Amino acid sequence: MSILLENDLARLVLSEAGYAESLVLKGTGEECLSSAEPVPFFSVTQDRPFNNEVKLAHPNKRTTYPAKSIRMEKTEGGTRLTVGFTLAPYEAVVDVKVAPRYFAFTLADWIVPDAAYPGLAMTPPPAAEFRLIALSVPHRSRFGAWLNVSWDDRAAVCVLAADPTPRIDSEAFRDRRLLTADAVREIRLKGASAALICAPSGDFLDAMDSLERDFGLPSGAESRRSEWINASAYWTADCTPANVDEHIRYAKAGGFRMMLLYYTCLFRERGGYALNGNYDWRDEYPEKLDDARRMCDKIRAAGITPGLHFLQTHIGLDSRYCTPDADPRLHKVRRFTLSRPLTDADTEIAVEEDPTGCVTDPRCRILQFGGELIAYEAYTVERPFRFTGCVRGLRGTTPRCHPYGEVGGLLDVSEFGASSCYLDQDTSLQDEIADKIAEAYSAGFRFCYFDGSEGTNVPNEYHIPMAQYRVWRKLAPSPYYTEGAAKAHFSWHHLSGGNAFDIFPPAVFKEMIRRYPAEEAPRMREDFTRLNFGWWGFWLPYGRDDGGTQADLIEYGTSRAAAWDCPVTIQTNRSAFGRHPRMGDILEVFRRWEDVRARHLLTDEDKQALRDLGKEHILLLDADGQYILTPYEQIGTGDPRVRAYLLHRGGAPVVVFWQTDGDGVLRLPLGAPVILTREIDRDALRFDVDSADGALLLPIGDRAYLTAAADDETVRKAFAACALIGE
Repeated sequence: MSILLENDLARLVLSEAGYAESLVLKGTGEECLSSAEPVPFFSVTQDRPFNNEVKLAHPNKRTTYPAKSIRMEKTEGGTRLTVGFTLAPYEAVVDVKVAPRYFAFTLADWIVPDAAYPGLAMTPPPAAEFRLIALSVPHRSRFGAWLNVSWDDRAAVCVLAADPTPRIDSEAFRDRRLLTADAVREIRLKGASAALICAPSGDFLDAMDSLERDFGLPSGAESRRSEWINASAYWTADCTPANVDEHIRYAKAGGFRMMLLYYTCLFRERGGYALNGNYDWRDEYPEKLDDARRMCDKIRAAGITPGLHFLQTHIGLDSRYCTPDADPRLHKVRRFTLSRPLTDADTEIAVEEDPTGCVTDPRCRILQFGGELIAYEAYTVERPFRFTGCVRGLRGTTPRCHPYGEVGGLLDVSEFGASSCYLDQDTSLQDEIADKIAEAYSAGFRFCYFDGSEGTNVPNEYHIPMAQYRVWRKLAPSPYYTEGAAKAHFSWHHLSGGNAFDIFPPAVFKEMIRRYPAEEAPRMREDFTRLNFGWWGFWLPYGRDDGGTQADLIEYGTSRAAAWDCPVTIQTNRSAFGRHPRMGDILEVFRRWEDVRARHLLTDEDKQALRDLGKEHILLLDADGQYILTPYEQIGTGDPRVRAYLLHRGGAPVVVFWQTDGDGVLRLPLGAPVILTREIDRDALRFDVDSADGALLLPIGDRAYLTAAADDETVRKAFAACALIGE
């Protein structure tokens, strides 16, 4: 008899033989399983056969044994399934939670007969992995690889982790996709939970919200619906109580609702990330956390939400965790056993294991034995294995003797500048660092950025989100949203966005926007989320052929982001801000687009227009202060310091133009009168031809709008021949 599992949204049918027979969306009656040959819903994988008869009869290799039978019984807690397998002489007990909007499956126990492994000194069963869910579903128009959800306008089918431990994956075939959830021995077998959501697409986030609340997970569904999710961020690495007012002025001028403070705003640092992990307060905070609280209070009083940016997996090589005694909880990517004692003066290290493949970058060739860090120059690849050319007592550690048999390893030095290494996620050090971050966060921060998130042990699909989660769960109150430098499946719940691209210089800025964030944005939508279109650097125009950061770059980038309801992030530089002649225009572009985001003023038609990456648009203000989204195109100018774009108003050509590096006078050989305005339809000034050869002399500096009594071609030719004069 088939096994029926039914909730308010869907009906799942499993056969007694262990296969999924049907998954029907109840509201429409749509069958959501592939019509291809069914796959076992459950299975178990072993590294090799262990019981004698199977070991002798079958190859000794990693083998998966599919389910061959399922029995169901009702318990006080709900539904229990007992699963038998081909060849494997034991059964799995799976508890099923049938919730109104999802199904959850938890490996509860094993049933192992006494006769399964007679005479073997082991803890049975020898399972390496247990497949909690396997569903073969037809391809739909969208697939969110992060969340593992296949969906279209009718229905969404998602196989996901209900706790941090299962490995979630999928495999695409020509006509279908296999969605899977596996419990893994090295992480957790018994107690691992995975869930299945089958829902109308419009109800999917409601179903996700229900699951997150029931399992006590971070509120990914709720954060994606929050008022802050599309808000861009003003990022700073040097905000302190002494200069916070200046930062607030810039942020307010740009309309920013969020201010992201890099950890260096609060804590001492040098040489990249060399002190990361210490979290020693800067001198500007004599009262430490209390000073930080007052600063955050001031930011919030200005209507801006402060957030904290940190690198939770990095440990600085000059931090107290590395010198004078290196902490044993630093991650080693390879382990080595001393094959002879090591004196405090030896420059060769004899080891048992073959060092082939160890890092050769001179900045990363660091071994750790006990509390000592040791640099090496090379190694042998035949016995006796040795590291040669060793420099003892690296980074101020103490050279010492190490006995035969001591186990050390190759330090996991960060590839980003080699000023830090990564901590070992299998130890308590991540929680220790999380406590320090959480204390700083308690000063009044309300969102955060998990930088350096890729720096974890393997398996990355588990440790990347888990490292973030180990910090997230200590943050109080819970962040409005978070972003991160790397994501994996479980992090969907606490990373409401990401991943911010950085940093594109002006000469390639627009092309990089097209190539990276604009390409990823529609894919992120398939995961019911958004990305950050970038951490944009800031460059002065002086001495640069590309003109430095200019308003048209910001207009292009932030408008493409708004097309997908995505924010952006500007990396600030107070010195450059104060010296950039077009800073007011640049901040005004940010302000307009942030206002549009906050008030959700873009229509679906507007967003579709902005998704055309080959066109550019400008957000104008009319005489009544209303926004007008208008396409425009760049036109050539006679001087690279003059930037000009052509648009149309009422059928007439209008040029928005400015000088990139200062204020001057523009000689424009147009031969026709023009109307000049600071903003569209406002404060009009008429300029008549005032030179013998029919040229106009116009003030140029900030962006201005020129309406000409001429056709497009005449206007183009005039700007192509324009020149700055009087310098």
